[in-house]
Amino acid sequence: MTAAVQPEAGTSTKFGVHSEVGKLRRVIIHRPDLELKRLTPNNHDDLLFDDVLWVRRARQQHDAFGDLLRDRGVEVLYLETLLAETLAQADARQWVLDRAVTSFTVGAGMFDEIRAYMNEVDPVTLADHLIGGLTVREAGQLLKGKGDGLVGTGAIAKGSLVVSSSEEDDFVLRPLPNSYFTRDPSAWIYGGVVVNPMYWPARRLEALNVEAIYRFHPSFRDGDFRFWYSREDEGESFGRISSEGGDIMPIGNRTVAIGMSERTTGQMIEKIALALFKAGAADRVIAAGMTRDRAHMHLDTVFTFVDRDAVTMFPKVVNSITAYSVRPADQEGELEVTRESSFLDAIKDALRITNLRVIGTGGDAWQAEREQWDDGNNVVALEPGVVVAYDKNEYTNAQLRKAGIEVISLDGSEIGKGRGGGHCMTCPILRDPA
Repeated sequence: MTAAVQPEAGTSTKFGVHSEVGKLRRVIIHRPDLELKRLTPNNHDDLLFDDVLWVRRARQQHDAFGDLLRDRGVEVLYLETLLAETLAQADARQWVLDRAVTSFTVGAGMFDEIRAYMNEVDPVTLADHLIGGLTVREAGQLLKGKGDGLVGTGAIAKGSLVVSSSEEDDFVLRPLPNSYFTRDPSAWIYGGVVVNPMYWPARRLEALNVEAIYRFHPSFRDGDFRFWYSREDEGESFGRISSEGGDIMPIGNRTVAIGMSERTTGQMIEKIALALFKAGAADRVIAAGMTRDRAHMHLDTVFTFVDRDAVTMFPKVVNSITAYSVRPADQEGELEVTRESSFLDAIKDALRITNLRVIGTGGDAWQAEREQWDDGNNVVALEPGVVVAYDKNEYTNAQLRKAGIEVISLDGSEIGKGRGGGHCMTCPILRDPA
């Protein structure tokens, strides 16, 4: 196997993702916890899950994933730990609460009590609430001394219509069960990061949590990186703008591939492209126009890199992608857009390779569709030619091994129920060029 390429001269040694397959050095993951315990048959659709999970087993499988990464030399950072360490700082806590706990989120009648509680609670408990949510029952306890302290089921909690009209286990702050898919709230592209304006309201506070870490955590606050986009800098918008990290792939050679999917809009791709071009960080963005379907919500659910010249993909979807190359126009601030003959041809051209090895989803038509649904194409590369995949995707894994790829298999029977594999569960913050 060819040795991994070291970061280019002048590249930050702490932050920067310069390919999809170069040596993975630092990554953020999130261990499933309270937020998944609050997932039920009645609320899982609203929280973007197809099923409930056996949380203890999901944690065990995720712990095995973290161990596997560390065993391969990857520095593993945990989202909730980073968030708690961030919230230990007064300015960071105020910044988060000013945006997460307002009269618009918890109601005017409860705002003072909840805000006072969250100002005083320890950082770990606060991080638990920001990820795991706050129920009416929990919020109602804060009303004691203000009214009669009753909550839910028709009882009147004086001063709060929100509490009085809700059931005890309704949420004042919703849990964020998708938090273990750390790929999506932000995307590191070369020397900077996009904090994504996420498509579904159920996930938008995930981006707030990671932005707080990037802006205030001691390891990031003075870091040598740029924000390619954040709503903090850009402001809120009523326009059609959203993006998620599962669609965003810095593939190397100053090129980024971005899925134009259910959750990432062309408007946002243009914004990312303009920011990259203005800074001279990239000179090409390949936009992959995809059909919109829950089974392939992001580009990385049907297409990921497994080596410098090899990808795994679900042909039924990828072969129907309409691809466009976006480049800087002669006049600053404008774009030049050309339609490509095919997505794969655009990838080959961008990487300047004559042959792109394609390992399709394994099995017959039925099995291939099952394995795509079970994240057979959503693998994460630890270095060129070495990937982590769920063991249940036997046919696809066999195809990868036959092509010379080292496949490290992982039990994903529970964590995979959220519709995401190793690629979805990792937010690389330092990866070498390929």
